[in-house]
Amino acid sequence: MAEKIKKTTTSSIKRKRFFQHFFTYLYMIILSIIILYPLAITFISAFKNANLQAFTLNFSGPWSLDNFKQLFSTTLYGTWYMNTLIISVMTMIVQVAAVTLAGYAYSRYNFAGKKWSLIFFLVVQMIPTMAALTAFFVLGLLVHGLNSFWYITLVYIGGGIPMNAYLMKGYFDTVPYDFDESAKLDGAGNFTIFWKIVFPLVKPMVAVQALWAFMGPFGDYMTASYLLRAQSKWTVAVGLQSFISDAQNQQFALFAAGAILVALPICLLFLYLQRYFVSGLTAGGAKG
Repeated sequence: MAEKIKKTTTSSIKRKRFFQHFFTYLYMIILSIIILYPLAITFISAFKNANLQAFTLNFSGPWSLDNFKQLFSTTLYGTWYMNTLIISVMTMIVQVAAVTLAGYAYSRYNFAGKKWSLIFFLVVQMIPTMAALTAFFVLGLLVHGLNSFWYITLVYIGGGIPMNAYLMKGYFDTVPYDFDESAKLDGAGNFTIFWKIVFPLVKPMVAVQALWAFMGPFGDYMTASYLLRAQSKWTVAVGLQSFISDAQNQQFALFAAGAILVALPICLLFLYLQRYFVSGLTAGGAKG
């Protein structure tokens, strides 16, 4: 009897494990198709000669680099690309520095308004960006910041600080405070403790923050279209939208080619920072 119960239990466990694995792999396959299908269409369309063949999963027909050549010869895509790179690099450098220092301060020091400012950070994130576009535009008029890279960079930085500072604070909390106390006993100052003791341990989350900050301007259309009105000041998101916004002259092939090039700097930065990401994403929200 006991042997029969044992066999039944073992069979039930194996059957349960089979179905868990089956549905897990099925979910991963479906998710992969949802992600890879539009990417494949975009990639194929970028190398198609005829605009009418774009945005179809069709491998037949001639392939060429004409769309990429046309991007840089007949449009301002090169200018838009450089504009976006400048804004992205500036945003990444300043935002990462501000978020890292803010997260360290919230994690290691007690000061008036600490709790309420953290709550304010969370409340601010509940307000959608579209609700603030008018305010950004009016402020840009007052400070003569429209069509200026410095102004839209500050907007991106300001929008990214609240939630990212909260996440950085959570990551700093995972670093034991005993390290700080040991360094103080050895005579280390506050900046030395931050730079030489704590900062090396939070590089994973810093890398994640850098990638997020860099990607933002490449994917943002709404804010850039409001604040950068001159065509020569557009970012790639605004420029690419102009290729398909005219219903009478939609340039799908050019759009696909431009979208492929947008992914290049992001992929390169991802490959450079990838060794940090697993630790950074899993540990960042562990404590708050």
